Amino acid sequence: MRIWNALLAAAALFAIGLAPAHAQTFPNRPITLVIPFTPGGSTTIVGRGVADKMGELLGEKIVVDNRPGAGGTIGTRAVAKSDPDGYTLLLGYTGTLAIGPSLYKNVGYDPRKDFAPIGMIGNAPNSLVVNPSFPAKTVAELIAYAKANPGKVNFGSAGAGTASHITGEYFARAAGITLVHIPYKGTGPVLTDLLGGHIPMAFAPIPASHSNVAAGKLRALAVTSATRSSLLPDVPTIAEASLPGFDASLYYGLAAPAGTPRPVIDRLNKALRDALASDEVKRQLGLDGTEITPGTPEDYAAFIDKDEKKWAGLVKASGVEQE
Repeated sequence: MRIWNALLAAAALFAIGLAPAHAQTFPNRPITLVIPFTPGGSTTIVGRGVADKMGELLGEKIVVDNRPGAGGTIGTRAVAKSDPDGYTLLLGYTGTLAIGPSLYKNVGYDPRKDFAPIGMIGNAPNSLVVNPSFPAKTVAELIAYAKANPGKVNFGSAGAGTASHITGEYFARAAGITLVHIPYKGTGPVLTDLLGGHIPMAFAPIPASHSNVAAGKLRALAVTSATRSSLLPDVPTIAEASLPGFDASLYYGLAAPAGTPRPVIDRLNKALRDALASDEVKRQLGLDGTEITPGTPEDYAAFIDKDEKKWAGLVKASGVEQE
């Protein structure tokens, strides 16, 4: 019995020692960052900028893997089912962690239970943008036009259930108008068709749309946050333009599969926060209109809980739940 107890004690001590040792050797091979949307959208812009600097700080490359589909839920589900070793990470996003679980009955993951939050990256509002040929030049004119032409105004989104989709439904409901939703497989394809005049309007993240707005290729009528964007200071919020109280911002963060060792999470959180504090990442994300909001894993976990509750209400009010 004494021998058995001694063996158990030794095993316990060995297990306790594994976590620090794992943290000291992590990472010793490339890390994959899954971005659950097509290249060209805001998630890729933000995720790639952070991944490059984090890889430099960690001494191992972070490879970006775009896995689009079902409003970002396919790639998100894949990460939830990955080995919890820190080598497969998720670019968390409002559309996948706050909207998808309420939109789809069988989304395949629980945003609270199936992920180990690493930390928040930042937030950016959507922009309400139209093709320059569209007659409306203000939010009020858009609402008036849609009321005069019910069911004849299309808006594009990055896919059914994405933040840009629910924001559009939220806007239509708040304005008392009918808009026709046209889903795409990511923000990049949406902007391509919007620039080509195939759709008249879209709700697109500022990191993806602002260059075309600055070049005059798109017209920004408003931003969806409660305050104006520093990148588009002359563009009003929807709230101040026509619909008081309207607020729909997008948030980004990093997460790993649940069960990832805490020392690994802490190492990744430090690398993330150091990356966000670097001049090059500040400059890159600032130019793309993303407000950096670093924090602890606990901060991000609390935010995911709060954000999911908010958007679940919007999904229900919009009546767009899917099977």
